[in-house]
Amino acid sequence: MTRNRNYRPRNISGMEIEDYVLSATEKEAARMEKPLEKRWFDFLWWSMLAFVFLLGGRVIFLTVIKGAYYQNVSSGNSIRSIVIKAPRGRIFDRTGKPLVNNVPSMDVVIIPADVPRDDAKIKDVAAKVSSILNMDNNEVLADLQSNSKSKSLNPVLLKENIGQEQALIIMEKANDIPGISIEKTAIRDYVDGPIFSHILGYDGKIEQKELEQNQGYLLTDYIGKQGIEKSYEKYLRGVHGADQVEVDSMGNIKREVGIINSKPGSDLVMSIDADLQKKLYDSMTAILQKTNTKIASAVAINPQNGQVLAMVDVPSYDNNLFANKISGNDYANLINDPNKPLFNRSIAGEYPPGSTIKPAIAAAALSEGVITPSTTIDGLGGMLRIGSYTFGDWKTHGPSDVRTAIAQSNDIFFYTIGGGYGNIQGLGMNNMKKWDNLFGFGSPTGIDIGGEASGLIPDEQWKLDNIHEKWSVGNSYHAAIGQGYVTATPLQLANYTAAIANGGTLYKPQLVSKIKKSDGSVISIAPEVIRSGFVSPDVLNVVREGMRQTVLAGTAQPLKDMPIEIAGKTGTAQFGIGASQEHGWFISFAPFSNPEIAMAVLVEGAGEGFTSALPVTKEVYQWYFGGRN
Repeated sequence: MTRNRNYRPRNISGMEIEDYVLSATEKEAARMEKPLEKRWFDFLWWSMLAFVFLLGGRVIFLTVIKGAYYQNVSSGNSIRSIVIKAPRGRIFDRTGKPLVNNVPSMDVVIIPADVPRDDAKIKDVAAKVSSILNMDNNEVLADLQSNSKSKSLNPVLLKENIGQEQALIIMEKANDIPGISIEKTAIRDYVDGPIFSHILGYDGKIEQKELEQNQGYLLTDYIGKQGIEKSYEKYLRGVHGADQVEVDSMGNIKREVGIINSKPGSDLVMSIDADLQKKLYDSMTAILQKTNTKIASAVAINPQNGQVLAMVDVPSYDNNLFANKISGNDYANLINDPNKPLFNRSIAGEYPPGSTIKPAIAAAALSEGVITPSTTIDGLGGMLRIGSYTFGDWKTHGPSDVRTAIAQSNDIFFYTIGGGYGNIQGLGMNNMKKWDNLFGFGSPTGIDIGGEASGLIPDEQWKLDNIHEKWSVGNSYHAAIGQGYVTATPLQLANYTAAIANGGTLYKPQLVSKIKKSDGSVISIAPEVIRSGFVSPDVLNVVREGMRQTVLAGTAQPLKDMPIEIAGKTGTAQFGIGASQEHGWFISFAPFSNPEIAMAVLVEGAGEGFTSALPVTKEVYQWYFGGRN
């Protein structure tokens, strides 16, 4: 509508002109605002529609495309596997007597993923935990801080083998000490620890270096450290199970989801006769008190299969100390003890064997044709002279054949067949080394625990390389009677004695006879022959007869009245500066006609074997063949 500029509104029905103009403006404005509202409404509508499409697309992306991924993440955050420790296999003697048991124990562990990330909270947790466990606050704080940046669920050991009261407090205050948890485990309880410790060894918490070398272990696991515990670790160790639980964001358990049962480790049945082991230990301890010495060792073997019946070292140590995490003072006392109680002398002690090696030298001389069983060698008045050198006997002997020489331990006879004298050519060191090696000297026996020494059978080249001198006939004389550079372990001597006893079969000594797996199956460990047939039965018969004569008319006559026939050989080995001290040896087997046991006994620094090692042997055989009472 066209508006007239000269138009002037007039008074209508008493209304003022201004009122009329204002009313007209409102209507006009109302008509003008309607399109604006519609445009705003359209904008909101399309915006909301776009948002819905965007939201829907995101939902589809998260649920369809990335659904599996986020489901796994969610599951990992809410479902946790708590390790169920597998029981370690037990160890029994040959008759079924337990030598080690498992005792329930509890450790305090850190779960890195649950440790607070806030420094103030970590300090609060450390203060509470150190107070409960009586630990140094700084030590606990350092352990928590070092694990606070990790999201690992693998437990880290804080303190092992805590008391029940401490465990209850930890569990009660679980909400106040996030990142701290209790882990159920077991520690070893070694029966008669000091008597069996050098055989069984011990286990302990795995260390970082061991963890790197052994896959599949946790930082809180135990692992064999010494002895049978170490060498049979793969059998003794079980397979851990898991208790799957749902937890909240603080690590608190809400419900159990499922259980994966653990698989116990395999049990071991030893060849060891526990009662014989104890008897040897007691007899050796008693002889040490009588002779005022402190160190002894003994090994007993079944000659028919190489199974070790006993292996004893005195002094010894209590392996329960290590099972319970040995204190610094206890460990210092053990390693600083001059008698070295941690040292397994039976397998690692290298000693001059003295006259106990004479049966091997006799077998060598007979086998090489140096002598015959009837060859007689003069005693030379107890003194063999080469130029300005003299080689004496321990006493004057008359003319002897090989049987009598073994029985009487005639040094002149063995000097002669070893290094030669007069019309006897002698073996020479190379031949003596050959036969010593055949009887097992100079190399490890291969027994099924670690730490075994080789001993030493020297030769001419060895002396050049190590002493930087040429070999002399005097060296051969000394080697022929088990002196000079020759060394052997008690185990080697027991094993060689067993080979003489059984007719010439050298077995690999074995400490474990059976492995009983958790599924009920049994692995029987068969005897393993190192060598056999290396010496003729006729030669061995002569040697055996000489060892029997040792008991009947020689240096071991205290055994001749025993109810069973015993064969043996005494040995006195000089050592120290100027060879002023003597070890006492006695090797033996019984019964003579059908041997059941072969044994080597050593008493360090106790003088003649006749007065130290032989009495131990007699007492043990009286018990072993006399009803074991």
